[in-house]
Order: sequence, then structure tokens, then C-alpha cells
Amino acid sequence: MLVNGLPPYDPGNVFARILRGEIPCKRVREDAFALAFHDINPQAPVHVLVIPKGAYVSSADFTATASEAEIAGFWRLVGQVAQELGLEAGGYRILSNMGVDAGQEVPHFHVHIFGGRGLGRMVLRAEA
Repeated sequence: MLVNGLPPYDPGNVFARILRGEIPCKRVREDAFALAFHDINPQAPVHVLVIPKGAYVSSADFTATASEAEIAGFWRLVGQVAQELGLEAGGYRILSNMGVDAGQEVPHFHVHIFGGRGLGRMVLRAEA
């Protein structure tokens, strides 16, 4: 059943389990609002996931229902992680997949931080 066009939050998803300490992760940084950890299947030399600690399915869900402190704290942690990992000088990409068409695999809002090499095009060109 969809709620506001989104699937309901699944408290058994892998990120919820990581937040509860049921599954280990290689932490980069954590605060009251978010957790950053290394992806177990990195797609670049640096590939870190940042997840809010609340139960949010998508960016729309997060920005509509999270508190101002949660939103600011989450994005602040994203920036701190990129800086701490030395990505500012060479550049980095922040990516978030929302829904099936975008390839979202875990129904918990999260962003990927990629860096450490040239990343190429963001998406493939549309064919004419």
C-alpha cells in the first residue's frame, strides 16, 4: 500500500538494522541525526553512505516530515564527511536514488558520496 505515493517504511530494511546495531558497518562518522559508513560494494575508491537516523523512505518523505534540526544535521554530516575524507580538492559526487526507476535498493532515504577518481558522466545521454 502506498502512502502519499510512497511505499511504507520497512523497519526490517538493512539500514534500519544497521542503525539498531544488528548488522555491523565500517563507520566514518556519526552524530545525533545521521550515520556515515563505507559501502560494502564500493563503486569508487571512496564510496560512503549517509543515512538519517529517522525512518524516512525518500527525500520527499525526509524533507516533508523530518524536523529542521534533522534536515540540517543530516546535510551537515554529508559535508563534514566529504571534507574529512579529503574529497574537497579533487571533487566528489553526491547521489541519491529514489524509487524503482532510479534503482533505489534500500527503502530508507540515503545518499552516496563518491570520490577518489574521475567519475565520468552522471547519466548516459538519451538517444535521439
